[in-house]
Amino acid sequence: MAVVLDTLRNRPRHPEKAHRADKPMLPKPAWIRVRAPGPGAFDETDKIVREGGLHTVCQEASCPNIGECWAVRHATFLIMGDICTRACSFCDVKTGLPGPLDVDEPEKVADATAKLGLKHVVVTSVDRDDLADGGALHFAETIRAIRRRSPGTTIEVLTPDFLRKDGALEVVVEAKPDVFNHNLETVPSLYLTVRPGARYFHSIRLLQQVKELDPTMFTKSGIMVGLGEERNEVLQVMDDLRSAEVDFLTVGQYLQPSRKHHEVARYVTPDEFESFKTVAYAKGFLMVSSSPLTRSSHHAGEDFARLKAARDAKLSR
Repeated sequence: MAVVLDTLRNRPRHPEKAHRADKPMLPKPAWIRVRAPGPGAFDETDKIVREGGLHTVCQEASCPNIGECWAVRHATFLIMGDICTRACSFCDVKTGLPGPLDVDEPEKVADATAKLGLKHVVVTSVDRDDLADGGALHFAETIRAIRRRSPGTTIEVLTPDFLRKDGALEVVVEAKPDVFNHNLETVPSLYLTVRPGARYFHSIRLLQQVKELDPTMFTKSGIMVGLGEERNEVLQVMDDLRSAEVDFLTVGQYLQPSRKHHEVARYVTPDEFESFKTVAYAKGFLMVSSSPLTRSSHHAGEDFARLKAARDAKLSR
């Protein structure tokens, strides 16, 4: 029950899911396998995160790649607390009423980035619908703090949708992250059950606005598969993202955190992921990561280098 209960506070981790009927959990196929974390760099990463009083999406969202990433000192920072105001049926991040923002958090993230020696850092957050700007200024301050402390580090932000937060997007874009990521998560027909607090076409428009505000900024988005979507729906999402001029697409397998979460409808095969990658490149994405264990920030640094190289090659043609 560890994924359902917040043992530190002895209360339901997901109060909105606590009384739901248990869902079946399909056994994982052979291609869904990850290595257990070993000692060394993993422990050093954990120590830096804990001593800084920081949260990571690696831990809070139960990412299957934490062992691999932390073993090479790559952590994705989760700012604005570890409690989300949304109640997405797929997500393992705690749900509830968040506390006040930590005004020192931008400097703490910048300090941890420097200590980890990150050449590329990913900063994401919980949804903060309780804040007037959705946390946009906090994102901007974190970007600026990292720039001051580690001017050679490239910065990728993975933001909420800033729904009904006029002017919030402009604040983040003005801070000049190198990559602006906002995940669609799933196909529009599943939003009501998978992502009920969000609006699909608002998210598409958000990504389009980033390009309108700064055409040079890389944009990125991702979806999970295995939630019950049809193949043609995934292809339509690709078209919608390309209409918004999104550069980078990630496609990964949904993994069910507990019996209270949305069930896995099926495990998509590695061959199907390769097919999605082939189609996405044909549709014009500069960079595509599509595999069972693909996640937004997995190999983000290496992918950013390839993304830049792809754009340079396109421009040279």
